[in-house]
Amino acid sequence: MSQSIATIALVVADYDEAISFYVEKLGFALTSDLDMGGGKRWVTVAPVGGGAKLLLAKADGPAQASHVGKQTGGRVGFFLETDDFARDHANYLERGVRFLEPPRHEAYGSVAVFEDLYGNKWDLIQPKG
Repeated sequence: MSQSIATIALVVADYDEAISFYVEKLGFALTSDLDMGGGKRWVTVAPVGGGAKLLLAKADGPAQASHVGKQTGGRVGFFLETDDFARDHANYLERGVRFLEPPRHEAYGSVAVFEDLYGNKWDLIQPKG
């Protein structure tokens, strides 16, 4: 049996501003943007090198909207692995991505925490080889 996590839902306030952040700031690819009717869309983005897709799911109502940017209770909830930490860190800084700390070099690799446009925390990480 073979299984993998293919897609993870990320609640967002607006489809287009989320697409803009993930594509223009982080360099992800827009992998689908399908009109589902009633103002809903199936929007997915993914890192160009592969991995799970993010389903950018527009909040539907106040209960969901209250969780935009807080899906993991303030913890780092997303981990973006890279093969060149210094390159991507510099590119993200140039593009205006907000890092919450300077880069650290830990036993498991190089890492720095950044926020997406809604405040969700991400690790940019290059694991040790």
